[in-house]
Amino acid sequence: MKQSEPLIGVIGAGIGGLAAAAALRARGFNVRIFEQAQKFARVGAGIQMTPNPMKVLRALGVEPELRRISFEPVSGLNRDYDSGAVTNELPLRTAIEARYGAPYLCAHRADLHMAIKNVVPDEVISFGRKLAGIDQGPSSVTLTFADGATEQVDALIAADGVHSIVRDAMLGKEEPRFTGRVAYRTTFPASLLGDKQIAPSRTKWWGPDRHIVIYYVTANRDEVYFVTSQPEDAGWMTPESWSTKGDVKALREAFSAFHPEVRHVLDSCPEVYKWALLARDPLPRWSEGRVVLLGDACHPMPPYMAQGAAMALEDAIVLARCLDGVEPEGFAAAFRRYEANRKPRASQIQQNSGKNTWMQHNTNPDWVYGYDAVTAPLTDSTVDPAVKIAS
Repeated sequence: MKQSEPLIGVIGAGIGGLAAAAALRARGFNVRIFEQAQKFARVGAGIQMTPNPMKVLRALGVEPELRRISFEPVSGLNRDYDSGAVTNELPLRTAIEARYGAPYLCAHRADLHMAIKNVVPDEVISFGRKLAGIDQGPSSVTLTFADGATEQVDALIAADGVHSIVRDAMLGKEEPRFTGRVAYRTTFPASLLGDKQIAPSRTKWWGPDRHIVIYYVTANRDEVYFVTSQPEDAGWMTPESWSTKGDVKALREAFSAFHPEVRHVLDSCPEVYKWALLARDPLPRWSEGRVVLLGDACHPMPPYMAQGAAMALEDAIVLARCLDGVEPEGFAAAFRRYEANRKPRASQIQQNSGKNTWMQHNTNPDWVYGYDAVTAPLTDSTVDPAVKIAS
C-alpha cells in the first residue's frame, strides 16, 4: 500500500490507539504510534465486545480471529446477589446477531489487543516513548519525550487514557475524580473451579452496593474472568493502579453475603488485581488545531455498560472516516467534525454508565448495540459539538 506523505502520530498503543492506526493506514495515511511501555503485557482482564464495536472490528479485518478465539455467551444474565433470582436475561448468540447484524463476544482483553495489533505492522509502533509535552505550531506538532528526544508529526491523536498528558496540555491539568469505588478483577484457569463450572452466560450478580460480573474468555471455556465494583478507600491509588495486586481474602469477605455460585468462583481464584474507578465530566472540547483526543483521554467512563473500549473503537473508525481524503490543512476541521459526530453519543453513554443500572431489569439496548460507526451518516463540521445530550 502506498502511504501518503502526512504523518499522523498516535500517543498510546492501547485498543483505541491501535484501532485508529489500523483504520488510518487502510485509508493511506502514514501513522506512527508512540507507546510508553517497553512491551505489551498480558494482565488478567476480560472484555465484552457487544455488536456495536464488533462492526468496527469487522471493518478492521479482525472479526474472523475474534470469532475463533472468543467465548460466545448464551445470554446476558442478570441475577439477584443472594437469592440468584433472574432479574433480566437478554438472549445472545444467534438472537443478538439476527437483531443487530453482529455477534456479542467475550474475550481476554490481551487477545483482543493482539488481534488488532496483528493488522498494524511492528515498525509503526515505538516502545519506551513516554510523552513529556507537546508544542503545536501552525503546520505541525512537536512531541517531547521523557528521555529528551523529540519527534514532529503533521497531526496528533491522543489515545493515552484517563491520565492523558495531551489532554492536560490542551485543557489544563485536572485530576480525574475518584468515584469512591474499586474494581477487583482477574482471569484464572477454569479447571480450578472443579466440577462446578460457571453458567454459559455473561452473568452479572447485583447486590445493594456492589456487584460482580463473571464469564468465560475463551472459545473452549478454559479461562474464567470476573470483575467487581464495591465501595473502598483508595489511599493506595497511583496512576498505574489498574495493575495493583488485591487481597483475595478481603475480596471474599466483601462478597460473603453473595450466592454460593459467586462465593465458589472467588474461593477458586488464586489472585486478583484491583484498580480505582475514576471519572471525569464531559470535556468542553476534544480537539485543538491539529491535536485531538480519543477514548478514555476524552470520555473515561465506569465499566458498567461494557462500553469503554467500544467507544474508543467507535471513535477510531469515525475519526478515520472524517480524515479520509483530507489534506493536512484540513485536519483541524476534520477533527471538529469527528467531535461533532462522537461527543453526543459518547457523553450520553458516559453519563448513563455512571448510573450502574444498565440491563439490571428489562432494557431496550437498541440505541447502544444497534449503532454502526462504520456506516452511520456523518454530520457536517459546522454542527456544534456541544449539542444537548439526550437523557
